[in-house]
Amino acid sequence: MAGQSNAHEKREQRLRLLEDDIGRALNDSVRNGELQSAPSYGKPMNFGDGYDDTPAELRMPMKVLKDAGVVPPEVEVMQRIAALDQRAAAAAEPEAAALRRQAADLRLALSLRLERLRQSGSL
Repeated sequence: MAGQSNAHEKREQRLRLLEDDIGRALNDSVRNGELQSAPSYGKPMNFGDGYDDTPAELRMPMKVLKDAGVVPPEVEVMQRIAALDQRAAAAAEPEAAALRRQAADLRLALSLRLERLRQSGSL
C-alpha cells in the first residue's frame, strides 16, 4: 500500500512540474507578444471538427466513437460521396456521369437515413 501511495505522490509531483512548465511557457509567450499576434487571439477556438454542430446529447457518444477510431455509418457514406465526386471531376465522360449518378444515389440514401434518425429522435 505504501508503494502505491509513493507512486501516486510521484505522479502528482510530475504533473505539477509539467503544469508549472506549461504555465511558464504561456507567460513567456504573453510577455513577448507571441500570443497576441495570433489571428485567433481573444476569439473562441474553432476546431472545425463539427463539435458545435453536433447536438449536445450526442457529443459524448460521438467523442467516444471518434476516440475509439470508429466512424459512424453516415460519415462513411459522406466520405464515399466525396471520393466519388473527386473521381468524377477527374474522369472523362461517360464515366464521370456514372460516378455523379452513384454520388447522387448515395446523397439520397444519406438524406433519407438522416431524416429517419431525426424523426425517431436519435439525432
